[in-house]
Amino acid sequence: MAFNVNEWLTNILKGDVVYSYVGQVSSDLITQALDEIEYKLEQDGVNPKMIRKVYNVLIECLQNLFHHSLKDVEGVYEGDRFGAFKVVVNDTGYVVATGNYVKNEIVQVLKDRIEQINSLSREEIKSLYKMILNNEEFSAKGGGGLGMIDIAKRTGSRLGYEFHQIDKKYSFYNLNIYISS
Repeated sequence: MAFNVNEWLTNILKGDVVYSYVGQVSSDLITQALDEIEYKLEQDGVNPKMIRKVYNVLIECLQNLFHHSLKDVEGVYEGDRFGAFKVVVNDTGYVVATGNYVKNEIVQVLKDRIEQINSLSREEIKSLYKMILNNEEFSAKGGGGLGMIDIAKRTGSRLGYEFHQIDKKYSFYNLNIYISS
């Protein structure tokens, strides 16, 4: 059976859905989604500290989607910056799931990077974050890998991930971020 993004998004997380989206990722979409999610959390009476935490994690996640989504994945979609994301609340807190297509040639690099971050203690993550900032090592996309490190630093949680191979050239990359109070 072929991978289906809509089925993945429907089944990926358990809990009450705060926001869900599949399609083209643009700066306007990011602004709109952030505003809607923040408003919904405020209306639900969520602690302002938790709202800030969710909001800041979402900014990093959505910027990653915007900057790293591929254009025109053969046989899957045509267009620019396709991505999917979902925010749910459950008994343990909030979960943000993002997904986008990546070339298979970078799958191992992403896995290694996430596993490196997941292997670090909270103090080691803070030190790595400061070191990258102080060394001003930035990638061609602008971030020097700070996004995932910042997420891990803010949440204190391991980064969850999966890769679903689509074909010989592409995989669908899913990143799950767990945010507890």
